[in-house]
Formats: sequence, C-alpha cells, structure tokens
Amino acid sequence: MATSKTITLRWGIISTGWIASCFIKDLLVDPKSRNVHDVAHKVTAVGSRTVERAKEFIDKFANGDQSIAPYGTYQEVFDDKNVDAVYIGTPHTVHYETALDAIKAGKHVLCEKPVTSNAAELRSLLAAAKEHKVFFMEAMWTRFQPLALEVKRIAEEGSLGKPVVLHADLSGDFDVENIPKTHRILDPNLGGGALLDLGPYPLVWAIIALYENPANNKAQPTTITGNMLKTPLTGVDSSTAFTLSFSPTETSGSSLAAQAILSCSITLDAPKPGVTIRFERGTITIDPPIYCPKLFKVSYLNKGNKSGGATEGTLERTFEYVGKGWHFQADEVARCVRDGKLESDSWGHDKSLLEMYIFDEVRKQGGYIFPPGVEKVV
Repeated sequence: MATSKTITLRWGIISTGWIASCFIKDLLVDPKSRNVHDVAHKVTAVGSRTVERAKEFIDKFANGDQSIAPYGTYQEVFDDKNVDAVYIGTPHTVHYETALDAIKAGKHVLCEKPVTSNAAELRSLLAAAKEHKVFFMEAMWTRFQPLALEVKRIAEEGSLGKPVVLHADLSGDFDVENIPKTHRILDPNLGGGALLDLGPYPLVWAIIALYENPANNKAQPTTITGNMLKTPLTGVDSSTAFTLSFSPTETSGSSLAAQAILSCSITLDAPKPGVTIRFERGTITIDPPIYCPKLFKVSYLNKGNKSGGATEGTLERTFEYVGKGWHFQADEVARCVRDGKLESDSWGHDKSLLEMYIFDEVRKQGGYIFPPGVEKVV
C-alpha cells in the first residue's frame, strides 16, 4: 500500500561515460533545492570496466566520496547489498544485457534512452522485471522536468482546445566527416545514427502532447511513416523524418485527430523553436534544447473558447533550478520504489514500448538494418 514516508534511495551507477557523469552530478544536488522533501538519494557504488576508472569517476564527479564502492565490473554493483537501484548509462546496444543482469540480481532499474535496440528486447526486459518484481523505467528525463509538466497542464486544461499538429526536431552537428567511424553516432554496431540517438526527444513531445492527451484515450498512432537519409560513411541515418497520425476510431475510444511531424539530424544545428504544438485555439512553442528546455510560449486565439481561462494574448514561462534537470526522473524512481510500484504512472512501460515500436517501424521503412549480433532478441 502506498505511503508518503521519506525514502533515501541507494544508487549504483553503471558506466562512467559522459551521460553517467551528468546523472551523478544532479543526483548529488540537495533535493530541497528543488522543493523536494519526501525523497533523498545516495550513491553507494560505481561500476566501470576497471576499478581505476571507477575511482577516477568518483574522485571527479562525487568529490572523492570514500563511502562509494568502486567496482571493475557491473556485476559487482548488481551483487552489492547496499544498492537498491541502478542507473544504466551504457551505449544502448548493451542496455538489454546489462539491464537483464541487474533485474536478475533484484535491482530496480533506470535505463537510459533509447531503452533498448528494438521492441523485442524491451518486451523481454519487462517480462523479466515483472517476474523478479522490480521497478523498471526508461530514463526519459525530459518528461519529468517542470517545464514539461507545465506544458502538459496547459495543453490539457481546455483553453487551447485539442492539439492538431505538432512539429518537433532535435539536430546536432557532429562534424561527421572529421570524427572516427567508430564514434557512437556513426557506428552501426553501436546503433548509431540520428533516429536512436536523437529521435527520442522529438518523439517524447509527441507522446506528451498527443498520445497522453485525454481525448486520445491512450490509443496507438493509426499510421506511422518514416524516411531516412543515410551517410555513405557507415550507412547509418544522418537525417530522419517520421510522422505519426492519430485518428478517431470507435474501437479505441479516441476522439483525437492530430499529426506529429518529427525529425532529427546529425549534420545540422537545432532549429528554433524546437517544438511547435498547434491547437484549435492557439499555439505552444518550446525553445531548444528540447531535451531540457527552459522557456516556452503560449499564443491564445479568441476562437469561441467555452471552457474558461485565457482566450487571447500570450503567455511566456521560464524555468530555472539547481542542477541540469536529470534529478527529476530520479525523484520519480525513488517515489515509485517507496510506494511499491513496478512502473511509473508518468512514463509507464506502454510509452517505452510505443517508442521502440515506432523506431522499429521507421528503421524498417528506412531500410536501416543493424549488423548481426546487435539485436539480442528479435
């Protein structure tokens, strides 16, 4: 039964790369600085390929905290009885095996996005998490940030009407002509390319604004289309565009008629605005970077609003907080573990499954086939 008691969740950090450094730095920020008083976090272990790398990581990003155990293997972290949950920040092509080992050891799991290489791997992980009765969540950090929560509230409170068209793009110029072909963004053996590396971010806004909209009744997109432009360097997608259509159907109970037009590129800078959500009676625009935006604007149109609230004019909101925004998802994990939940209400398994199903379909339509052995479950 759910309680409101305070919990200190003990974390093990899996991998010592850049994204893990971002997570641990935010994890060590005092929760009270973001007005969080019901959960706390403590890092108790770090796993890397060598003990020396783990120690260097602790020295650099955790102030040399001697209470944090450095390990030269991930399995040692999973076996540590002082670890309640693990954060997995490895390349996504090894998420499946790493997360499965953690689950089998009885650890709760927060796994970086994209959560797996394909939907089949994710279904297998979710079955294992259910069997071992552990919490499992994809680290879709954007979904838990204060700006995203406020955009969702405004999008659903009625003044704007229903969403109709969403445009979202995340691009980044990786200077692909001058980096090694073994770089994660170019290497197909690491699931490289724009879609899996950058695609989760335009997609998360489509899920927040369209899939989660009450009028949609959690219905799946009725159509998915995708097109890829591949780099001749390694054959991964350098630019990908994909669309999702949500159409009303009697069987789904959805009354939403909307489209998402999404794109990502590894050869361009990000556009501004990064997200545009057009409603029946107004528009929301979100400034980049769309994975951690700090500013959004609402333009209201006076078009027969009958639900009360603002009917015309503009609204602008800016968000600031201590840290970079990675800690809000950690708070969600701690609350779910405290309350005995096996998945989050805000970013549940259904949304990660939808994400991976969409990516599988877009890769299929774009002709992007992983090298043999990358997909551990097919």
